[in-house]
Amino acid sequence: MTNPQDLKTIGLTPFSYHDNEPLFHISAGVPVIRALSHASDLLHIAKHLASDAAMVRGSDRHAWASHFLQEMSKAIVDDVVKVLEAPMNNRNE
Repeated sequence: MTNPQDLKTIGLTPFSYHDNEPLFHISAGVPVIRALSHASDLLHIAKHLASDAAMVRGSDRHAWASHFLQEMSKAIVDDVVKVLEAPMNNRNE
């Protein structure tokens, strides 16, 4: 198997669709360790925003920000999973 520290994002994962067209995608070439760390940071912030939004009744305050941060985080994780599942990275050496 390839050394995990050598793995990089492949940039095949789009997100934030408008009229069925993605506005953004994950950039290729980012080390997966750094990408996953960034996803973790985004999810941490999204969790706090969602918690705050849940406490304020009658308002969607922070809910959309949390939603978009979660969408970005999922795209990062999905792109990393594509890298990890790639046949060239699963060879027994």
